[in-house]
Amino acid sequence: MLAVLVAVCLALAVVALSVGEIALSPGEILAALTGRADRVTSFVITELRGPRLLAAVLVGASLGVGGAIVQSVVRNPIASPDVIGITAGASASGLTAITLFAASGLALFGVVVAGALLVAVVMIGLSWRRGIGGNRLVLVGIGVAALGVSVTGWMLTRGDVQDAAVALLWLTGSLNNVDGSVLGILGVAFVVLFVLALLQSSRLGVLAFGDDLAASLGLPPNRAKLLLVLTAVCLTAGAVAAAGPVSFVALMSAPIARRLVGRGRVALAASAATGATVVVASDLIAQFAVPGVQFPVGVVTGIVGAPYLLWLIARQR
Repeated sequence: MLAVLVAVCLALAVVALSVGEIALSPGEILAALTGRADRVTSFVITELRGPRLLAAVLVGASLGVGGAIVQSVVRNPIASPDVIGITAGASASGLTAITLFAASGLALFGVVVAGALLVAVVMIGLSWRRGIGGNRLVLVGIGVAALGVSVTGWMLTRGDVQDAAVALLWLTGSLNNVDGSVLGILGVAFVVLFVLALLQSSRLGVLAFGDDLAASLGLPPNRAKLLLVLTAVCLTAGAVAAAGPVSFVALMSAPIARRLVGRGRVALAASAATGATVVVASDLIAQFAVPGVQFPVGVVTGIVGAPYLLWLIARQR
């Protein structure tokens, strides 16, 4: 099933590189990637479609793994980073940097990551009762998310009109203007954090049985949860810094992956592949579903993810 997910993502990637105002064949794409294509084809692949596709894959994979970690630690399928306040905190800090200081590129990346980590520390501190409790963390996160939305609205109203327009597009979740330097940092950060997540995957399996059993097996549950949550926060913050808060990808990816492959290390890899597939597919729909109109990718993921969230809430007791 993991191989099928990767194959689907690769097929969508070929489609994303092929379609557009200049249609390209798989042979032309391969020639461009190996440096044997003409100048126009190389420019289209290496400067336009390639970076956008790479951004979609990295953003989707980061959100997929981050959502899988948070849902496993909290043991709640609704507790994804974009529901419990991590994404809202990262968005609020990024929007503040955009509207007040016209930040972009590496500066924006650093501010977003710092803001997400600060919000995570506040959430963990407010929900701590002899450890990180699942339901408390979800409820505190919802409150923090509401506060982040308020800060976002305030920044939009007090900022310059032009800056507010740029910020609003970023807040929707868009792959239209991904910065190359940010994309490089996101790639390195994802590899490092994904390896760290894989090394901690056995702890996720133990924590799934509860804190008492984890402690009896020699695993300090609070320390393990803290490190896992911080890993998920950094993955989510990197994705938000690159493309804005692409909604509901973190919520949907992990449950789909677990239904296909079960739990464990393979579930984290499947969550990454699922998240990448969802974002690449959503970006294709956003670009070509309506002729002459391009939507931000976050609009498409929101249309799909919002009903999924309502369905999850409706089936929970």
